[in-house]
Amino acid sequence: MLAACWRRAGGVTAVGLHAQNAVPPAAGGAPIAHHRSAGALPAALDRGYHPLHHAMNLPARLARLFWSVPLLVGLLGPLAPGSNAWAAEPVNPIGGVRFEPQVQLAGQALLLNGTGLRARFMFKGYAAGLYLGQRASNADTVVAQAGAKRLQMRLLIDVPADEFIKAFHQGIERNNPPEVRARLAERVALFDALLRPLGEIHKGDAVNLDFLPGQGMVFWHNGRQLGAAIPGEDFYGALLRVFVGEHVSDERLRAGLLGQPT
Repeated sequence: MLAACWRRAGGVTAVGLHAQNAVPPAAGGAPIAHHRSAGALPAALDRGYHPLHHAMNLPARLARLFWSVPLLVGLLGPLAPGSNAWAAEPVNPIGGVRFEPQVQLAGQALLLNGTGLRARFMFKGYAAGLYLGQRASNADTVVAQAGAKRLQMRLLIDVPADEFIKAFHQGIERNNPPEVRARLAERVALFDALLRPLGEIHKGDAVNLDFLPGQGMVFWHNGRQLGAAIPGEDFYGALLRVFVGEHVSDERLRAGLLGQPT
């Protein structure tokens, strides 16, 4: 939900949170074979290949590899969203944050299903923990599960509320068809209204997004409830899919929350 970006302006690092899906352009030109005969190398030079130029492009090649990591993780690492495998033991602590292994909510004992760290390069945005009545390792089961639920975020940087809201909107748009977004629009606006008065969420703050049966989503900031509950299991399900749905900003965060290998 809260993809972290770090922008430099006037030598000062400004921190914002927004969903990012930028993909670097693919390398142009046909691949050059690594083993060349003595006669093949001059021809390759005529075509614009030069060993020194090839070596100087190594950082760009590594950058393209970095940007492909989410794809590789999706193919080789975390289980697919529809997988029925059991959730693994959560990583705890994570990012220097320890989550309670069990909490009580609405008279129900909830287990820590998984934890994740939203990070970009060396920067850490927040640690998150997902609590459920029964542990599950795929998004559909998590969303459909009856009873109370909690998504807890522990901020590791200062975050402007407007950036938080922007990232939430982008996650809702990516994971829901237009007809569902239209049905959620008024409640999304209520969510925005809870956040904006905060101005900024600070490093060390705790945010709980709770689902209480019969009431809806309750937003807690540092132990204080903000506004009234936002009704609807569909709204809370859409909120969860921002973090664990099919189209997320951070595959490793999703995998961690679902108790999958990261």
